[in-house]
Amino acid sequence: MRRQQVAAAAGAARWRGGGGGGAATAWWWVAAVVLGHLVSSARAGLLESNPGLAYNFYQKSCPNVDSIVRSVTWAQVAANPALPARLLRLHFHDCFVKGCDASILLDNAQSEKTAGPNLSVGGYEVIDAIKTQLEQACPGVVSCADIVALAARDAVSYQFKSSLWQVETGRRDGTVSLASNTGALPSPFAGFNGLLQSFAARGLNLTDLIALSGAHTIGVASCSSVTPRLYNGNATNVDPLLDSAYAKTLMNSCPSSSASGTVNLDGRTAVKFDSSYYTNVLNKQGTLASDAALTQNAAAAQMVQDLTNPIKFYAAFSMSMKKMGRVEVLTGTNGQIRKQCRQVNSS
Repeated sequence: MRRQQVAAAAGAARWRGGGGGGAATAWWWVAAVVLGHLVSSARAGLLESNPGLAYNFYQKSCPNVDSIVRSVTWAQVAANPALPARLLRLHFHDCFVKGCDASILLDNAQSEKTAGPNLSVGGYEVIDAIKTQLEQACPGVVSCADIVALAARDAVSYQFKSSLWQVETGRRDGTVSLASNTGALPSPFAGFNGLLQSFAARGLNLTDLIALSGAHTIGVASCSSVTPRLYNGNATNVDPLLDSAYAKTLMNSCPSSSASGTVNLDGRTAVKFDSSYYTNVLNKQGTLASDAALTQNAAAAQMVQDLTNPIKFYAAFSMSMKKMGRVEVLTGTNGQIRKQCRQVNSS
């Protein structure tokens, strides 16, 4: 415990020091990584049931899998800063519907990607590019489900040039993808109890809900996800849980209840993966109703306050991402290793 406190204090001191400089950035980043691993060890009970995954699962069968995924992902993120949010959302939407089995990638009729909540999901082309290279290096070895998990981690980690969390591998790919199953996805309009129930159904708890909501520090939301907080028909009707000045900012991007544009989920640092999301939420500047809902429960609100500390956020997010990556995974002889991520193997 003492080592955790020292690491956190050192990281926080460097963060408060500000002023830029590579040395300061390196120090607080190292503190975050160290604290994350310490927390992981100290709270191993969160991951007590092993579903058949392992670190370095492909060490013998495809030893370069990590470097290949990272190389492709980082090259594409460098060219398109929107990809970290897209790949993170892709991983989330995959895991919350029948588990982390890459079913969201399938192109069959009435597949998951045809459902309303998934029409704005992206990043598929990155997964295809990674799969192509892995099939050349290690044919039929690395699952699409593992590629999704690794690419999400590497895309978010690009800004740090170091992995933000560890990814267990050994998932296998599902063979069923149905739009009708996507009702399990949390709604952007959900209240606190609805969010908590949705996460609990996936074996995730309150801590995971608050930590994973921090993914909204990057990316965009459709105006249709926001306008119910701004309008009632043609009349302005601002959600009382929404800061009035921020509401005007949202209205500039979504000028009517039928607007079709997008807004940044984090109005402060839209493409930087940081803890500003939690400060926004506390200031009634969360973009979605589901963001504001996190302040409507005392325990949740305290966690939101705690995670305004970037060191605590990175550690909590890392733990919860590892936990989410275990949801209903297929391992062993279950499922298959797809040759192409968009279709099941023919035999």
